[in-house]
Amino acid sequence: MHRAAANPFATRFTRPGALPYLFPPAADAEQLLAQLEAHGWWGQIVGPHGTGKSTLLHALAPALSAHGRSVTWFTQSSGERQLRVSAEEAAAWNAATQVIIDGYEQLSWWSRQRIKRICRQRQAGLLITTHADMGLPTLWTTAFDEAMAWQVVERLLSTEQREVIRPADVSRCYQQHAGNLRETLFALFDLYEMRQASQS
Repeated sequence: MHRAAANPFATRFTRPGALPYLFPPAADAEQLLAQLEAHGWWGQIVGPHGTGKSTLLHALAPALSAHGRSVTWFTQSSGERQLRVSAEEAAAWNAATQVIIDGYEQLSWWSRQRIKRICRQRQAGLLITTHADMGLPTLWTTAFDEAMAWQVVERLLSTEQREVIRPADVSRCYQQHAGNLRETLFALFDLYEMRQASQS
């Protein structure tokens, strides 16, 4: 139990919001926010599984609040076809409301049309993450490479822990999981646990 708590790849260290999003040098949250505002606060973040879409949302949320947006956040699990929002809740939305839906592609066609209709009626913003183009203005397309994966891992490891997990381990796990950073971190969690157990 103690080893799991100390594992640098434990969920509390790697969940969206725990790590900052790695922007390339020419971009930042404020730039994306300006694009979102230019599109009437409607936009989509597109990318494959495990490439940082949720982490990017967490990076944008404080900036949205600082710009006077009232954030209403929904996270759709796999197979969750309807958005859990009541008519009473939606009636309170207004031009300052920023609806965020993480996992928008999980919704049925009917649910997607419903939420877009409500947002238009209430003049609310709509920001989504999706694996494929859903017809909203694209703010960002997430992508990761092996070098960026190592940058993330470096932030998690202490000096001592770098003797346990090395760049070659990250490279191997990254390739095994086809560039999915989330699955790479899960695999590194298991590897770290195994090596710590073998040393004790």
